[in-house]
Amino acid sequence: MDYTLNSQNFEEEVLKSKLPVLVDFAADWCGPCKMMSPVIDELAEEYEGELKVGKINVDQAPDIAQKYNVMSIPMFAVFKNGELTETAIGAQNKTKLQSIIDKVLA
Repeated sequence: MDYTLNSQNFEEEVLKSKLPVLVDFAADWCGPCKMMSPVIDELAEEYEGELKVGKINVDQAPDIAQKYNVMSIPMFAVFKNGELTETAIGAQNKTKLQSIIDKVLA
């Protein structure tokens, strides 16, 4: 599943999305980011049709990372109607991310 976000498609895919979007701010060198990858894939499948899931490499899109004050990764951010509504920083368990998503979807 390819859900790569970047500076070119962020506005279209996230800010203009009709569905809420979970954005995974990560980097290739980040161990906890790699550890979270299977969890993010599972969430993308489970919430298909209700939520979009995207991953953005902070090294390749420093402008986006700076705009949303990403100071440590992984950082998970949920956007709804173009607004940042929820964030979670660091490796999270799946239940924690689900509760954030469910809060936004409610």
